[in-house]
Amino acid sequence: VQVEESGGGLVQPGGSLRLSCAATGFTFSNYAMSWYRQAPGKEREFVAGISSTAGSTNYADSVKGRFTISRDNAKKTVYLQMKSLKPEDTAVYYCKARWGLINREYWGQGTQVTVSS
Repeated sequence: VQVEESGGGLVQPGGSLRLSCAATGFTFSNYAMSWYRQAPGKEREFVAGISSTAGSTNYADSVKGRFTISRDNAKKTVYLQMKSLKPEDTAVYYCKARWGLINREYWGQGTQVTVSS
């Protein structure tokens, strides 16, 4: 089982990034997917989530209107499109897969996003 994030980096305020999370070793289409982030000295927080069929999404208030979560079940990948980035978006971004029916979840190792001029 592997959940691997990519796409992080350094971006200027107001810029954009797209994160990807590729899954292997489990039935991706059974799992709801989420993005979390953790800034230095802070607790990990929810950013965005998408249901297994992509029928519903939800977002933290701090990113609504700026971030978009999507998934491609054929590619076993979930994405987080981030626009109008702010310095306070700086964090390590983590991907989580969760199948509530059997209470199983998997986490990735994270990808660093730094928003700075």
